[in-house]
Amino acid sequence: MRLRGARGSRNIEDRRGRRGRSGGRAAPIGGVGLIVVLAIGYFAGIDVTPLLQQGNAPQQTSTRAISPEEERAGEFSSRVLATTEQVWGQIFPAQVGRDYRAPTLVLYSDVTQSPCGGASGATGPFYCPADNKAYLDTDFFATLSRQLGAKGDFAAAYVIAHEVAHHVQNELGILGKVHEARRRASIEEANALTVRLELQADCLSGVWARSVEGLLEPGDLEEALNAARMIGDDRLQKRAGKVPQPHTFTHGTSAQRAGWFAKGFKSGDMRDCDTFSANRL
Repeated sequence: MRLRGARGSRNIEDRRGRRGRSGGRAAPIGGVGLIVVLAIGYFAGIDVTPLLQQGNAPQQTSTRAISPEEERAGEFSSRVLATTEQVWGQIFPAQVGRDYRAPTLVLYSDVTQSPCGGASGATGPFYCPADNKAYLDTDFFATLSRQLGAKGDFAAAYVIAHEVAHHVQNELGILGKVHEARRRASIEEANALTVRLELQADCLSGVWARSVEGLLEPGDLEEALNAARMIGDDRLQKRAGKVPQPHTFTHGTSAQRAGWFAKGFKSGDMRDCDTFSANRL
């Protein structure tokens, strides 16, 4: 992705360099809405529930120097975020009929806190609708490439675009409606709703990718499609040594994720990302 010389976003909250360690009793998440995670529990067998329930736990913090690699990752993230601001700032007036309010991207190391609860790098990037912020441990880029098999800078850009897409859903009122519907649903029905939510975010990421096509280099599109495939529920469950259980899926299969991203890229129209009305995903 050609980002050299591109402007960076001002909507960055940099918490890197601050090491946090939770202490005391974890407090449960309550009344803050749906927390949406790119690839929850991508490490084999990890239980992320306690990590998402530390919202009010006291923290002990220390500081450390930010490495050159982290500096580069931060600059990259800032520039990608700026492209999302430009793209959605144009698409919202044209397709929604109102202005777009951009989110803040929180860069952190190891662990962090949000109104939606605490998280560590093991949970994956996530979006919290309670504060309109996306959270990213930039070490996830290395995990995406080395452990999950999704290499390339545009794969990393897809990660950011996907979390921003959740903010787009929040701006449209979709996250709140899904959260309320999930509260009234069975576990299996709630999972199915979350799958549709995640696939819509993948499609909206594709809409963004079409709008930045002029910045793409050969192979970039395939990098994003591969990243979507690498974090499909079926693949992640197989990677964890389990037989895929569709009723437990919360993000969609590899084929679904790549397919909806491709649909958004081909169309460029948000209306074609209505996964909630689709008979087949």
